Amino acid sequence: MNDFQKNIFDHLKKKANIDPEDVFKVANSVQNADFSDEKTVRRLVRQLAKVANKNVSPAKEDKIVEAITKQNMPLDMNTLGKFLK
Repeated sequence: MNDFQKNIFDHLKKKANIDPEDVFKVANSVQNADFSDEKTVRRLVRQLAKVANKNVSPAKEDKIVEAITKQNMPLDMNTLGKFLK
């Protein structure tokens, strides 16, 4: 890990209380994920919410899952982050 990456993970740990190991787990889980599969996407949304320490209501989770599985939104971490706010 280079200094830049270390600084990012230090910042996440300090400011958002997000463990870098959790970030790696989520990243690894999406490498070959089928984003058209509702169960896969729902599991990912729950993992991201947990890592971000955010509560996602069942209704909001349903909206996120539907948007991703129906490809009604661009799938990137920034967009998912906005949903979790």
